[in-house]
Amino acid sequence: MTAYDVLPDSTRVWIYQANQPFKEEDIPVIRREAQAFAQSWISHNRQLRAHADVLHNRFIVLMVDESQADASGCSIDKSVYFLKQLQAEYGVDLFDRMAFSFKDGEEVFTVPREEFARLYQEGRINDHTLVFDTLVSTKEELDQKWLKPLSQSWHKRMV
Repeated sequence: MTAYDVLPDSTRVWIYQANQPFKEEDIPVIRREAQAFAQSWISHNRQLRAHADVLHNRFIVLMVDESQADASGCSIDKSVYFLKQLQAEYGVDLFDRMAFSFKDGEEVFTVPREEFARLYQEGRINDHTLVFDTLVSTKEELDQKWLKPLSQSWHKRMV
């Protein structure tokens, strides 16, 4: 059983997507750095029950079980600082909310909003294309609603 498995469904989730995939050789290092951050993450001098991971070579997921201690504004600021360090170290943008990720077969692509809309207009993606909803906010939503058809996602408004 992993640390992820023992977190309740109500665990708060933040997803940061890189504008390009991390290099394969960097992923184990990034995963270790993210997990080390999660293990040392505190809020008002209280250790947070937290978990972090790298998914699909481009998403950094931070999670906090707020049933024990809430993530305060200061602790969230610390996570943003950590992510900005990762961003600088690995040459990616983790804060572009107008980039969208989708699956084509088993491959994941991240493109700017304009390109996403163009791909839809050209028929290269469609209402059945699986998109990643980076706005999910709980572990339960991550498990059940993170990846969904474009027609069932807020992304549909952008095409």
